[in-house]
Amino acid sequence: MKKNLLLLSFVLLFGITSAQLNVVNYSLDQLEQNKRVNSNLENESLDNKKFVLIKDFEDHTERHFIILKGNKATFIEIFDDKTTGESHSNVFSGDVLRTRHNMISLRFDTLEREKLSVPVVKSLLLKKQQTHLYLTDINTQERWMDENSLVMK
Repeated sequence: MKKNLLLLSFVLLFGITSAQLNVVNYSLDQLEQNKRVNSNLENESLDNKKFVLIKDFEDHTERHFIILKGNKATFIEIFDDKTTGESHSNVFSGDVLRTRHNMISLRFDTLEREKLSVPVVKSLLLKKQQTHLYLTDINTQERWMDENSLVMK
């Protein structure tokens, strides 16, 4: 009798838990649809795409570019000093790995044609909102906008 009662309570607990998970998944799907974030981007071509991230600080401005060409990538950092007006840049090159779940892993192992002992690694999530492609850094939540999506004035 105790075994049957324990089994019945286990089955009910499992049913309630799976129902709650279904409600959470449904809510997340509704939120994604409301934000119009496209999560099915397996067929989206990233060949010859350039993504931009601009950070503005009190004393300097940082401009970061990621250029994807096939399975090769280039990462450019440009630092503009506001007090002196000087610019400094770093150009990294490496490779790209793209998964089926919109994940993009970038590994930059060369800095201006010299091998790095520790490569620069970026893990990004590809997203599309309406017609605009962007990458979200998994670690910092920074958004890298597609250059074609930016409107220059």
